[in-house]
Amino acid sequence: MKRLALALCAVVVLGGTADAADPGRLDRIKKAGEVRVCIWPDYYSISYRNTRTGQLEGIDIDLAKELGKDLGVSVRFIDSSFKTMIDDLLADRCDVSMHGVAITPARQEKLVFTKPHLRSGIYAITTKTHPVIKSWADIDKEGVVGAVAAGTYMVEAMKKELKQAKLVEVATPEAREQEVMSGRADLFFTDYPYSRKMLARHDWAKLLEPPTPLAPNGYAYAMAQGDAGWLEAMDAFVARAKADGRVLAAAKANGLDAIAELK
Repeated sequence: MKRLALALCAVVVLGGTADAADPGRLDRIKKAGEVRVCIWPDYYSISYRNTRTGQLEGIDIDLAKELGKDLGVSVRFIDSSFKTMIDDLLADRCDVSMHGVAITPARQEKLVFTKPHLRSGIYAITTKTHPVIKSWADIDKEGVVGAVAAGTYMVEAMKKELKQAKLVEVATPEAREQEVMSGRADLFFTDYPYSRKMLARHDWAKLLEPPTPLAPNGYAYAMAQGDAGWLEAMDAFVARAKADGRVLAAAKANGLDAIAELK
């Protein structure tokens, strides 16, 4: 009996030691002196690596730097993508993904999200000289081919939306553009931020906007499940940044004030 009591005491002591040795993510971030932020560096106005300067720019780059200031730590940006984001977070390659992550049921099965700070629907890009596609009403017709990037929420949304047009999934956002420019696709589907890149960088690009918002989705910051304290800290940061004007200022600076979610 005495031996059993000693054994139970040992378990309690060891268990307490293990818990003490495994602090929450926020404590680990502050101890390390840096927060690791996953980004998709091709996301124009969100988390974009400027091809001319090599510098990162966009609303979530600006707000990640503000997060670092609030936490009193440096920010280390880690290249990721929508296809690898879940694996990157679950493998602890980064503490948070900050690149306009759409909140979808599939992602919520494995990740947790802050309150959204942006909200965008789906748009389409075609060429100004396309002989048939002149407006959104011309899209869902027999023989029309639309491209969409794998891993984005547009895939499932457009599968439900299109009844006659053909939807083709491609590996990267750049591949969508190549499909259209080569003539293999008539248009590609994207969101508001990426459509701005197309209009700013390509003279041939024409924006097609649906008559009513299509599949509007909140964009937020994503984290691995299992750390309520870290989610609470991130939610508190987003709330502060909305209240003190930092979200709106960053949205305006990057041309995204039209889709800023400030409530």
